[in-house]
Amino acid sequence: MSTAFIFPGQGSQTIGMGRDLAEHYPVAKEVFEEVDEALGFNLTDLMFSGDSAELMQTENAQPAIMAVSMAVVRVLEHETGKKTPDMVSCVAGHSLGEYSALCAAGALSIADTARLLRVRGLAMKEASMQNPGAMAAVLGLTMKEVSQLVSEVSKENSICRIANDNCPGQIVISGHTDAIERAVTRAVELGARKAVKLPVSGAFHCPLMKPAEEKMREVLQNTPISQPLVPVVANITAEFVHDPQKVKELLVAQITGSVRWTESVQYMSSKGISDFVECGNGKVLSGLIKRINPDSRSISVGTAEGIAQGLAFFA
Repeated sequence: MSTAFIFPGQGSQTIGMGRDLAEHYPVAKEVFEEVDEALGFNLTDLMFSGDSAELMQTENAQPAIMAVSMAVVRVLEHETGKKTPDMVSCVAGHSLGEYSALCAAGALSIADTARLLRVRGLAMKEASMQNPGAMAAVLGLTMKEVSQLVSEVSKENSICRIANDNCPGQIVISGHTDAIERAVTRAVELGARKAVKLPVSGAFHCPLMKPAEEKMREVLQNTPISQPLVPVVANITAEFVHDPQKVKELLVAQITGSVRWTESVQYMSSKGISDFVECGNGKVLSGLIKRINPDSRSISVGTAEGIAQGLAFFA
């Protein structure tokens, strides 16, 4: 049986996340302190007991979600006495989770990952103000049907694109607000079980994020990235990436490109991965895994209670 660590993306943040990890495990507390020091402000206080609306701000949510993910990894490593390459055969993450995956694989330091995600969040916020847009979830249509749908509703100055292929029957689209509204109406006409706009601040993972892509290219050029110690599945290609320069290129492309999560999980399964351990707050990815590959086993580790389950898993 081969195992993969998987890492959640934005939307999994909640006030209080990571607090019991810090209370029970000194190595988790060290991760949060390292993130705070890298960012130059107390993100931990915001995560543990702050304002929910402030935590939801993209520039706060992204490094916070990563911090909890890496706290989980460090606790599992400490408690098992094993390093990540001894526990898993590969890693993958959803959107910002790809940064967590690279950090877990030793390609990025925790400090650099925190700083990158802070910049990424701010760049995405600024791009959203420059190029306003919207996102919507389409449930119950196939990838082929949604691909035809976005092509049908897109116009020259009003685009709609597939942002996330989360699992069969759950696809997120992104683009100009009027195009998304046309797509929602058309999806229902085509027989979608549900099509609804999402409460997000911008049109992520589509060409409207181009200003953020340029910013991340500039920042990543000056960030040291090592060769991952375990293979990392890239969102954009849904395949393993090893070369540090290629990692940078794909992280840049990911800003405007689609998160191919269904294909990523299928790719890992084709490489013999049967077990998935979601490291971080929430259980979103574990739920998607069950939809993509019902024969696989998945657990979520994001709390002290979850750590116990994770340790039993690796025993």
